[in-house]
Amino acid sequence: MRASVLIKSSLLTSLFVISSCATTKYSEDISQNNYSNLKTGKIYIVEKKDGSPKEKILFKNIVGDNIVGTKGKKDSTEVTIPKSAVASVKDRSTARVTGGAVVIGAAAVAAIVISSNRAD
Repeated sequence: MRASVLIKSSLLTSLFVISSCATTKYSEDISQNNYSNLKTGKIYIVEKKDGSPKEKILFKNIVGDNIVGTKGKKDSTEVTIPKSAVASVKDRSTARVTGGAVVIGAAAVAAIVISSNRAD
């Protein structure tokens, strides 16, 4: 009985983790990348290909081959990132919701495992 519950719990946890991807990765070929999923007014975390620190931006628009935004809602310093330098873009709000869902899912799995151990 314990093994059955443990297997079901681990499958449920892996389902949460797999379905919680909030990052969009981009390829070397700029013409193949689709930046239409970036929404104006949302905060994104941009990871660059050159390994420089991740940059948090409030997305404004795309001008030519550049992604344009500001450093945040309170800081209006303009940020311009070339599309060719972008490795991935992470939606910060989706990542927070996903992180919360993973924590809640893990707590539920732990509760199931503990209760099944006590039932035997």
